[in-house]
Amino acid sequence: MIQLQVITGKKAGTRWVARRFPVRVGRDPASDLRLEDDGVWDRHCELNSDVTQGILLSLQPNALLTVNQEKVLTPHHLRNGDSIELGSVRLRFWLGDPVLRGSRIREGFVWTLIVAICLGQVALVYWLLR
Repeated sequence: MIQLQVITGKKAGTRWVARRFPVRVGRDPASDLRLEDDGVWDRHCELNSDVTQGILLSLQPNALLTVNQEKVLTPHHLRNGDSIELGSVRLRFWLGDPVLRGSRIREGFVWTLIVAICLGQVALVYWLLR
């Protein structure tokens, strides 16, 4: 899961979470993250998940895009905390918070197992001393 935090523009301060790939960013109503600011194209860029390289940012031909103030012309590998500028909008790329699952059943099983082993050891010592 990844997050895009809008730093500047009409949606400044909002945080958008991507739950599936590819993620399309642009002005188009079909875009996953829709931005209607100056300089943003209908389909400005796209984020894809690549098993070998992580998250790849690709852009439309002739679209202007920078990552950490460096112009991007080819697909670019994103790192946690990267700053992305498209048109007049600046975004911050973050890896999403991990989902914590309930562990009560597993924890209860482990404690039960520890108690059973301790009781077994006490019974074994008692049997050996008799």
